[in-house]
Amino acid sequence: MAKLVFGMNQSLDGYVDHMAFAPGPVLFRHFIKEAEQQTGSVYGRQMYEIMRYWDEDHPEWDVDELAFARAWRKQPKWVVSRTLTSVGPNASLVEGDLQSAMRQLKADRDGEIEVAGPDLAHSLTELGLIDEYRIYLHPVVLGHGKPYFAGPRPRLRLVASDPIDADVLRLTYVPS
Repeated sequence: MAKLVFGMNQSLDGYVDHMAFAPGPVLFRHFIKEAEQQTGSVYGRQMYEIMRYWDEDHPEWDVDELAFARAWRKQPKWVVSRTLTSVGPNASLVEGDLQSAMRQLKADRDGEIEVAGPDLAHSLTELGLIDEYRIYLHPVVLGHGKPYFAGPRPRLRLVASDPIDADVLRLTYVPS
């Protein structure tokens, strides 16, 4: 059975914003390894549209960016959206009952399935479907933006803390 894992970069004050701060080289290589090992990813519409950037190579990309793009393209993606009518390569629209669809996805697969985006993570948290939360804590304060937890914070228990590079700490939590 697969587990759903919600992990994102977060500021010290609890916000996620891919435009305000980005992973350094060490953390980016960490994300490449995770993408290579994941069973797949579940996206909300907004995060999926952001990630579509990786569908096509760009001439300015370095070796790590090409490696991430290859890993991202290879894995299956499931997109939860009420407005999209089609999705890109290696992606499927999740239609109907979200809870049933995610329970079936978890039952049909093994490994880790990434949950991408705080709004989708909030919906899946309310349904009790997220198995693990990974906060990549960056030493920045934004003061505004999209919070990592888009709704009430679930009761969590810290199970690991790992320095990923000189500035970023990964905090791993499970529902308590």
